[in-house]
Amino acid sequence: MDKPVLLEMKGISKEFPGVKALDNVSLTVRAGSVHALMGENGAGKSTLMKCLFGIYAKDTGTITLDGKDVSFKNSKEALENGVAMVHQELNQALTRSVVDNLWLGRYPKAGGILVSERLMRQRTDEIFQQLDVSVDPNAIMRTLPVSQRQMVEIAKAVSYESKMIVFDEPTSSLTEVEVEHLFRIIHMLRERGCGIIYISHKMEEILRISDEVTIMRDGQWVVTKPAKELTMDEIIRLMVGRELTNRFPPKDNEPGEVILEVEHLAGKYTRLKDASFQLRKGEILGIAGLDGAGRTEVLENLFGAMTKEQGTIRLHGKMIRNKTPREAIKNGFALITEERRATGIFGVRSIRENTVISNLKEYLMAGFYLSDKKMEKDTEWSIESMHIRTPGQKTQIRALSGGNQQKVVIGRWLLTRPEILLLDEPTRGIDVGAKYEIYQMIISLAREGKGVIMVSSEMPELLGVCDRILVMSGGFVAGEVDGKTTSQEEILTLAAKYV
Repeated sequence: MDKPVLLEMKGISKEFPGVKALDNVSLTVRAGSVHALMGENGAGKSTLMKCLFGIYAKDTGTITLDGKDVSFKNSKEALENGVAMVHQELNQALTRSVVDNLWLGRYPKAGGILVSERLMRQRTDEIFQQLDVSVDPNAIMRTLPVSQRQMVEIAKAVSYESKMIVFDEPTSSLTEVEVEHLFRIIHMLRERGCGIIYISHKMEEILRISDEVTIMRDGQWVVTKPAKELTMDEIIRLMVGRELTNRFPPKDNEPGEVILEVEHLAGKYTRLKDASFQLRKGEILGIAGLDGAGRTEVLENLFGAMTKEQGTIRLHGKMIRNKTPREAIKNGFALITEERRATGIFGVRSIRENTVISNLKEYLMAGFYLSDKKMEKDTEWSIESMHIRTPGQKTQIRALSGGNQQKVVIGRWLLTRPEILLLDEPTRGIDVGAKYEIYQMIISLAREGKGVIMVSSEMPELLGVCDRILVMSGGFVAGEVDGKTTSQEEILTLAAKYV
């Protein structure tokens, strides 16, 4: 017997200046099922969900929830009516505690008057115990790694006892162990009769966890099918509108002599304890490890974004300090950060401003004003070479999909002509077609003789792109493996070495 329909969205359209984001899209989700929503970046997935959640007002169409027509004016109204959403880009009060973030705007009150700290803590403990979440409720949010902050956001959505939960790229910052934990939570919610909408670019996850899959392309509905009737190749073809025979481009870079030597690098007040390694000209060096192993800290210490406690860095045999990002940029380093929204983009500024911001000295005319013509030309190069979907250079970057925002950030740093490119989760939240383009760009840079260091939580990505892989564990380098001959099992064994 078919499960009852919980959510029905019919003929939803949404237009922004210069962009038709949604064009007559329909979606049906049943109670007690996981419905995957897939498509390239800019296909309209997140826009459709924001129309459901009250963040955007739809232009046309109807939304029926549990048999009743709804049209939420804001997210508060959606939450009060049983619809929760775990956003890809976390938006949390970073200076407040985990407990505060969980109950913000709805603090439990004793006698209906005074905020009850005891009730807040008691209910937080109950939810965390129910979901098997091991996060300190008193911890300040900014002190937690992204993965734990993501688990807090998931716990918050569950705490509303929602009948419909939207997960937008929930595993983009989670390790494999944490992904398994999330799947257990989703299974529990499905057993309760909750409807789940699951947005992800990770096809292995989709085929494993979903009951039905809806695929969108260019703001339009393409197809809805049972997950068991789909293959990975068919999903790719439906998403991108063409065959994509290989997941990773052919590697034709050839590592040469050593250009970067790092010895006993450790960060002050960070999880990085001791890291030593070399990087060769034209090499792609991957960094693997579990959450909290110190992967991101390696890149941030190299780039001067964190204070070093000890360690030496040599570029072409010459000692450099990289005490600040400014100094690192002068020395030919570029860093693409893990958290695009928090540390990558200037949301209210234009595509052009976000593209040229790291390279302003190149546009100075007569030493005191910027050349619009040169900035326009370089931005156009970035848009074309990175295949960025945007109505124009003056569009605010926050109006773009997450993947297109990431392409702008990458294009920005390429304009600085870096010698050492540091990439922290460069394809996080990016569709399979755009990923392939970014892999091509990384391999092309290595072919030109650049040195690339790439942190990734996706094991197939590391194995498919990297020449060598450093494995971090507990703040130390646990081992080094060859990208061609190693296996996921060998990497995971090393990752657990100092845990």
